[in-house]
Amino acid sequence: MIIFNKISSMTPTAAGRIVWLIFLFPCTAAFSQSYNPVVDVLHYNYSLDINDHDDNITGKAEITLLIKEKTNAIPLDLTQKNGEGKGMTVTAVEEVLPEGEQSLAFIHEKERLLLRSNVNPGEQHTYRIFYHGIPADGLIISNNKFGKRGFFGDNWPNRAHNWLPCVDDPSDKATVDYFITSPDHYIVVANGALQEEKLLDNHRKQTHWKESIPLSPKIMVIGAADFAVDHPGDALGVPVYNYVYTENKDLGFKSYAWPLQILPFYISHIGPYPFEKCGNVQSKTRFGGLENAGAIFYFENSVTAPDIESLMAHEIAHQWFGDAVTETTWEHLWLSEGFATYMTNCYLESRYGPDSLEKQMRKERNKVFEFEKKRMTPILDTTVKTDYMQLLNPNNYEKGGWVLHMLRRRLGDSLFWKGIATYYSTYRNKNASTTDFKKIMEEASGQDLTTFFHEWLEVPGHPHITISWHYDIPGKRMDLSIRQTVPAGQQPFSFPLEYTVDGAPYHIDIHDANTKVRLTLRKKPVRVEPDPHVSLLADFKTTEIKP
Repeated sequence: MIIFNKISSMTPTAAGRIVWLIFLFPCTAAFSQSYNPVVDVLHYNYSLDINDHDDNITGKAEITLLIKEKTNAIPLDLTQKNGEGKGMTVTAVEEVLPEGEQSLAFIHEKERLLLRSNVNPGEQHTYRIFYHGIPADGLIISNNKFGKRGFFGDNWPNRAHNWLPCVDDPSDKATVDYFITSPDHYIVVANGALQEEKLLDNHRKQTHWKESIPLSPKIMVIGAADFAVDHPGDALGVPVYNYVYTENKDLGFKSYAWPLQILPFYISHIGPYPFEKCGNVQSKTRFGGLENAGAIFYFENSVTAPDIESLMAHEIAHQWFGDAVTETTWEHLWLSEGFATYMTNCYLESRYGPDSLEKQMRKERNKVFEFEKKRMTPILDTTVKTDYMQLLNPNNYEKGGWVLHMLRRRLGDSLFWKGIATYYSTYRNKNASTTDFKKIMEEASGQDLTTFFHEWLEVPGHPHITISWHYDIPGKRMDLSIRQTVPAGQQPFSFPLEYTVDGAPYHIDIHDANTKVRLTLRKKPVRVEPDPHVSLLADFKTTEIKP
């Protein structure tokens, strides 16, 4: 809340502005059911001017909105210029009308831009916002490792509004055009398909990119640098373009060739690639990779990274999950990161065999266990309200991937991939929640997955299993006690448990804290191995009880 003092000492104009601001902000205080219940953005049109003299950008944003609630205030996100000179200054706002443009009053405070416009539900309105400034975040303007200047959008999770007026939340997806005016030595890349490069006076040019698929702002980006560009080919009709620093041209083109191998696997298992191109960009980003739709950014040294194949597989998987199918709210981030993690593992399994999958799942299982020692929360973590970087943790990545792995083991490959493909086709270009995914998988499999989804997504931790066994020589039988250590106030997990006795496979469904099993065996076994195929997110201890 903004509190103002001494209104009586202000000029009538200033006092009127303050009264209007106080009147408007209650309209934005009721955003509990939806991030921005007032509007649904349909299209962004960004015209940006970048230069080599300083870090100031000049922008014009033309935003088309569908109105959802009656209001006299259109709320948008845009960071205001701060005391350090970073942020955006709005110079004018106008509404685009059939008879021409109409100037609008506006208020820009901190991270909120309010446009004064009387609107009603169901109406469409288009507004132009003229602004300039030095981005406080979201657009990285700096020299690369070779000392050359570049510009790279870096919006995840909700940092786009540091340089782009928008509704900065994954729940609001829109199409976008970019008209980027830059020095002519830059190659400019962005989401979508390249429409035109037009030379201007004074060694300048304008580059127009158009994205016709609705995106959330977290994956709307431009990149401008002295790039070398390669088109190594198409993968099942998907054009692949790689953008690397000119100094890394030969190495980068070779290193970035993996999409031609990766894309066919995902297309055949999930469904059609959702965007106009698969662009892979060497960049400045705070992340190892950032899954911007059709224009994936990788960190500068990715061209020499030994794990570049798995990194590219992860970010390309996001084109389906996270980009085309986007989580409704941040608590469902596992639908993005867990999916990309496990789809990567499945791709690598297809190339290097089942042993590679089991090895990776063991590694990721241990990572989940180590994270739980630091922070014990469920995957669906509703406690994170603002700092969404906290959600970039093994719960949403590795444990989310493990949920999919256990679901695949439970349903079998045919039903699992049927469900994944149906989920994608149903929610492509839309938003989805965990409940939406659960419903699709239940319909595809014909199974009730309520307990499975509750235990693995809403309950923290994992099963701790101790298997104690004893062999009775006269009776030629083996007795096993399978015990689950259950935290206070928590119910036992339910899960299928595979185990082997001297290599012979056995299976039992566990529902209780203690389960007894008796096997008839002709001789005393040497070894009991729980979960031999790495199918369960649990830790195990086996103990022989000797007479």
